[in-house]
Amino acid sequence: MSRGLKTTIAILSMLVVFGLITLPSLRHAVQRISATQRTEEQARRDVMQVPVSTPTDVRVKAQMYWLSTASPVSLEATTIELPLSADPGERSKQLLVALIANAPSASQRTLPPDALLLAFYLQPDGTGIADFSDALSAETPSGIQSEQLAVDSIARTLGANVNKIRQLKILIHGQETDTLAGHLDLSGLFPVSSPSAAAASDSSAPDAPVTTGAVQMTTTMPVPAPLAPMK
Repeated sequence: MSRGLKTTIAILSMLVVFGLITLPSLRHAVQRISATQRTEEQARRDVMQVPVSTPTDVRVKAQMYWLSTASPVSLEATTIELPLSADPGERSKQLLVALIANAPSASQRTLPPDALLLAFYLQPDGTGIADFSDALSAETPSGIQSEQLAVDSIARTLGANVNKIRQLKILIHGQETDTLAGHLDLSGLFPVSSPSAAAASDSSAPDAPVTTGAVQMTTTMPVPAPLAPMK
């Protein structure tokens, strides 16, 4: 074996040993950097997503729709206390911010934690327009079921707590988009059932259970058929 080859092998061996020694330190350093980045990102979101507060805010029991603890393919209505405005537009903003920020656990989230509500508009005809950041589209798991559950959680949360909204339009960063994350059609409008309409529907059903709105803390709601956009 030539002297040059021996020298090369020795250098490579030293590099391997050095790598094995420093690898754990490098891994820890990468983890620290990632944690720092996540912390900075959370701080950035906290600054960007300023809590909505109005002079008419009153703490009420709001019905929020997150993923069911019993079934990941259905929504569960959970009642929490929130300061909500009497103005339906501002109230809608507060509800959607809470839908993102106040999920009971990571496994129950319907919307990505990085998503931001950029704006909400309520038109005279009852059309609510929710404008979200790009993260809603980029970080929602791709698939018709997960995308449908995300939109249903928005529509049902608004419908359960705001009387004025009849239909919902979702924008991404101020723009119309064809799909949420590659599957669910966002080009149309989604129906929103008001609390009064839901109550009327329940009372007309012969075997409908009697509920008392905010008093009922938890209700599991399967999603057998998606809410289709209304063209």
